[in-house]
Amino acid sequence: MVNVISAVRDLNRLELAGESVRAVLEALAVAAPLWLAGQIDITEFAERYGPRVDGWRMPPSQTRRDRLAQVFGQDALALCRAAWAEDAPGWIREIEAVDLLRQVLVQTYIIRSDARGRQVIRKRDADDGVPPGQLRLASPYDRDARWAAKGEDLFWLGYKIHLTETCGTLPDADADAGSGSGAGVMPNLITDVHTTDATVPDVKATAPIQRKLTERGVKPAEHYLDSGYPSADLITKALKQGTRMVTPVLLDHSAQAKAAEGFDKNAFTINWRTRQVRCPAGRTSSHWNPVKQHGKDAIVITFSVLTCRECPFQQQCTTSRLGRRMLTLRPEELHENLARARAEQKSDTWKNKYALRAGIEGTINQALDLTGIRRARYRGLPKVRLQHAFSATALNIVRLDTHWTTGPLPLDRPRSSRLERLSYRLSA
Repeated sequence: MVNVISAVRDLNRLELAGESVRAVLEALAVAAPLWLAGQIDITEFAERYGPRVDGWRMPPSQTRRDRLAQVFGQDALALCRAAWAEDAPGWIREIEAVDLLRQVLVQTYIIRSDARGRQVIRKRDADDGVPPGQLRLASPYDRDARWAAKGEDLFWLGYKIHLTETCGTLPDADADAGSGSGAGVMPNLITDVHTTDATVPDVKATAPIQRKLTERGVKPAEHYLDSGYPSADLITKALKQGTRMVTPVLLDHSAQAKAAEGFDKNAFTINWRTRQVRCPAGRTSSHWNPVKQHGKDAIVITFSVLTCRECPFQQQCTTSRLGRRMLTLRPEELHENLARARAEQKSDTWKNKYALRAGIEGTINQALDLTGIRRARYRGLPKVRLQHAFSATALNIVRLDTHWTTGPLPLDRPRSSRLERLSYRLSA
């Protein structure tokens, strides 16, 4: 995954409110100047929204910033009411900037009636229900760009790109038939580019990527992925479709597993036929409850309080206030596949095989250096996706050209100066 910075400026919520009003005024000044002049005081609004909102210093005090936010909200509300009035031309509301202003108004402000029945508009805070990140607009010029974070230090406004490439070689027989340096080893080629807004988790990209690979006739027998892409459901579904996911899976997050003390899930014996679980002390569970958790099937296993209270290993097994152990399992097939994957990834054989995935890091670096995919050149997800598709195509052409003319291209080659590149061209 590569974070992609959008082609619009970063705005805080106050700047977004003001710039959204300005964007509408600029659009209507071209599309409907006479209609706009009949709705607002042009001189007053031109003085307030002439320059870009992020081009001048915001008031230093919170009181003045709150007042400015209220002014932005009142102006936005006035424009929206004028655009949605019965006598307003219908095509006014179809202008993208007008529609975005309506959304920004709803997401940023709340309108209530005071004790006298007058409508009062004020900026939303956390208690008023600020929309989640995947829905919240971040710019009046790019409806798809979203704010996202990775860890505690990385924040960006824009998108994500996921690259998939081949990672195999031709048989020796084919290598003998070729000529020239590296003729028998095909370069890794990008087979899929998947671009999303910045808030989409990596695990949500796995199924669409695998579906597109299948549609193109390049479905992999083994799919090497980062640890953010798998889940028990995805691993099982891919196996049924003939693809084995080679990827680090999330480990058991129970308190016992994290502390490496006591009894984690692997210490319990599950009898799927009788729907019972036996603990390391030989005690049997009392309840087996199929449930839905976060929209997925799960099974909650509960041991009796009386059973656990008399157990000599109780302190090693549970810290529950009730003093009993509970387990949450996935359905049998998902549980077994997940347990198998966790066991495999501890072996040296698996680690040596997974080292093959390191090549994608070189591909990402090459894409950053040659095509600049880190920065979007266009606004809107469809155009950014097209940019990334062309970037991947360019990388494939560069790799094939290098393969056919000079041999395999090292992805981790050191940078060279312009003078060194000129010397190379003259000597060639």
